[in-house]
Amino acid sequence: MARVLWSHAKFHQQFHRSLSSPTLRANTPVITFINHYHRSATSSNDEVIYNDPRRKSVLPGIQRIVLIRHGESLGNIDERAYVTTADWRIPLTKLGREQARQAGKKVDKLLADGGRDGKSDEKGKVFFYVSPYLRARQSLREILREVDPECIVGIREDPRIAEQQFGNFQTHQHIQDNKATRTDFGRFFYRFPDGGESGFDVYNRVSGFIGTLQRDSNQVLEMTNEPHDSVWPLSDNCPSSLEEGMTVCIVTHGLAMRLLLMRYLQYSVHEFERSHNPKNGRVVVLEYQEPGRFEMSELDRIAMGFPLYSEQERFRLMHDYSLLDKSDW
Repeated sequence: MARVLWSHAKFHQQFHRSLSSPTLRANTPVITFINHYHRSATSSNDEVIYNDPRRKSVLPGIQRIVLIRHGESLGNIDERAYVTTADWRIPLTKLGREQARQAGKKVDKLLADGGRDGKSDEKGKVFFYVSPYLRARQSLREILREVDPECIVGIREDPRIAEQQFGNFQTHQHIQDNKATRTDFGRFFYRFPDGGESGFDVYNRVSGFIGTLQRDSNQVLEMTNEPHDSVWPLSDNCPSSLEEGMTVCIVTHGLAMRLLLMRYLQYSVHEFERSHNPKNGRVVVLEYQEPGRFEMSELDRIAMGFPLYSEQERFRLMHDYSLLDKSDW
């Protein structure tokens, strides 16, 4: 089975190699070369990739997803900070830095458990994604103080996991009025004026981020199955095989975290409306469960006001159509 997606770099590498191939003449049309490339891509190596049991997972090779809300920020203790400081430049407080350090210790402990199912004696590996907001970046800086550097595969900033946009500089009273209106209107669909976002907008962008997670995990899986002269060089800290299990750690914000969980775990709008942000520095873990999905612990679900797995509306709806008439949230 030929790969549906293959890199431009590999295409060109294979193309130049084919010029000396006895099976292709010098004047062979390009389309013939492409067909030849697809046939040659059906190698035993590709069969390994496509028959790999890790492909059954939506995020192959990943053992757990760790979500961390940034530590306490200046804006968390005094909303008047937003009047003179851009939201994305709001820093952590001293307590916020300590909360982030404690979160880092929890991440390091998770990695110390080794690979998938704890079968490996070596520490697990971790890849970090972080919001570009200063309070998230500073939180990651403190987290990294507690994590073994040998465990870190990479760090990537991604704007799609940033905080909901509340608009530009505003008066404190304006901020309070908008938040009160949001509570009455509904947190998911209310859009902040003056360039702000709705919860729905954030939901859409974190959905795109989840797609990136899927592509990244598939790419790493393919890299680990490539020959040593692969055009995709691996990090020195990247495991030679993802059988041990990789941890993905996402340092983000309270609302973005809830909407990411809503999208991934398929919560309804009603269930989101009843949920609430985790505390600053909270570590939420989604562990890999057979067959190929990730689940959040009951403790974390309850802490954020989300229903237990078996009680989610998507399951209850199949047995109670009257839920479609529900309007009092």
